[in-house]
Amino acid sequence: ALSEVLAAEAASCLNRAMAALRDIWEEIGIPEEQRLERTEVVKKHIKSLLDMMVAEEESLKERLLKSIALCRKELDTLCRELQLGPFETEEESTILQMEKNLRTRVEVLQKQKRDRKQELKALQEQDRDLCDILCTPVFSIDSGSVPSLEDLDHYRRHVASLNTLKEQRREEFISNKRQIILLMEELDHTPDTSFERDVVCEDEEAFCLSKDNIVALQNLLQQLEARRALNEAVCTELRTRIIALWERLQIPEEERESSAVH
Repeated sequence: ALSEVLAAEAASCLNRAMAALRDIWEEIGIPEEQRLERTEVVKKHIKSLLDMMVAEEESLKERLLKSIALCRKELDTLCRELQLGPFETEEESTILQMEKNLRTRVEVLQKQKRDRKQELKALQEQDRDLCDILCTPVFSIDSGSVPSLEDLDHYRRHVASLNTLKEQRREEFISNKRQIILLMEELDHTPDTSFERDVVCEDEEAFCLSKDNIVALQNLLQQLEARRALNEAVCTELRTRIIALWERLQIPEEERESSAVH
C-alpha cells in the first residue's frame, strides 16, 4: 500500500538524518558522552512529535465514535417520529464511512421532519381561514407530533374539500344575492334586518358562508319571491276589475290607452 511505502520513506529519512548528525558530530569532534546526550535529545523531540500526532489521530477516532453514537441515537428518535423502520448500517464499513453515512441519513430525516411540520403548519393556517368563513370545526390533528404521510394526505384532501365547499357556497351566495337585490328594488323594499343588510353589503368577502346563513339566504329569497308573486296576483286581479269597469262604463279606447302604461 502507498501508506506503507510512505512510512518506510519516513523511517529512511529519520535514519539518514541520524547518520548525518553522527557524521557532523564526528567531524566536529564531540565526545561520545555528549553524542549520547544529543542523541537522547533528538529521540525525545521525535518521540514527543510522534506522540502528539498519535494523540491527535486518537482524538479524531474518539470524535468519530462519539458522532456515530449520537447519530444512532438521533436516528432512532427520528425514525420513531417519522414512523419509519430502523436504519441499517453496513457493519463491515470503516468508522469514517459509517460516521458519514449516519450523519447524511440524519440530515435527510431532519429535512423530512422539517418539511412535514412546515406543511402541517400551512394546512392548519388554510384550515383555520376556511373554518372561519364556513363556520365549521377545525381538523383534529396533534400539532405537537410529526404527522405521518397518511395524516398529511388526509389533511390535504380535507382542506381541498373545504375549498370546494367554499366556492360552491360563494357562487350560491352571489347568485342569490343578485336575485335578492333585484327583488328588493322591484318591491321597493329597504333592508330592515342586520341579516338583510349583510346580504346586500358590497363587501361580499365579509359574508359568513355558514350552512345556517346559506339556508337563511334561500329563505329570504323565497319570501321575496312569494311577495312578488302575491303582488303580481293582486295586480292581475285589479287589472281585471279595471277592464270590467271600463266595459261597464263604456270608457273610450283612447282613454284606456292613456292609463294602460300603469
